[in-house]
Amino acid sequence: MAEAYPAYEERPRRRGRKVLVTLLVLLLLLAGLLVVADRVAAGVAERAIADQVEQEIAKQQAQSAPPQVDVGGFPFLTQVLGGRYERISIVLTDVRGAVGGNAVSVPRLDVDARNVQASLDTLRSGQGDVVAETVDGTGTVTYDSLAKLLDRPGLKLGEQDGRLVVTAPVDILGQKLTVTGTADVTVAEGNKVALRFNDLDAEGLPAVPLARTLLSNFARDISVDVPLPELPFQLNVRKVEPRPEGLTVTADAKDVPLNRAA
Repeated sequence: MAEAYPAYEERPRRRGRKVLVTLLVLLLLLAGLLVVADRVAAGVAERAIADQVEQEIAKQQAQSAPPQVDVGGFPFLTQVLGGRYERISIVLTDVRGAVGGNAVSVPRLDVDARNVQASLDTLRSGQGDVVAETVDGTGTVTYDSLAKLLDRPGLKLGEQDGRLVVTAPVDILGQKLTVTGTADVTVAEGNKVALRFNDLDAEGLPAVPLARTLLSNFARDISVDVPLPELPFQLNVRKVEPRPEGLTVTADAKDVPLNRAA
């Protein structure tokens, strides 16, 4: 006669599997809730920091669209409790500032703040400082804005093979010619961009010394130090580079308040 013991052994195994599955489901639910809570906290902090950044920009009399703020690092809740954030990315669009009565356009300014200190109380109350250990910024100044500052009718700037190129109408010895050439672009003291047009030519230029002298004078007149609008977050310009979309400006700063306590 067959024994019935195996039938009794299967029941504990089934119960064990059910308990294990239940535990796994609970763990997944808990993990999901933690992720949701983490992202909700991140969203609250991003909005709080965005508000304070917007106020800081307004204090500097600069204009921009509302900043887009993204707080990096995961898990986020541990950063909130510690009051220190690995990385905060800030995107400012349509940044404008007045320079010599002319508007200098920066369509987009990307700011990357690292090791940001911001206590939970500061984010909650809006009182206190939000300080970044390092800040790097990259923006683009449009060629139209630069051309307006040079104040030469018909002058156009652009990029070709990584160089700043110029095209402009000019009257030399009674002849209307088109000047073309390139410029050296460097950073000048005081967050200025130095434009030096050393290689200009004009097709049909009269082969006389006076014509060449007049062309050299034109190059000297448009070789200027262009002042940039005050960049937010105490950013200092380190590099400028001609690109198809405009003159790209790279800047950085250390120990920077992303806001200032009232």
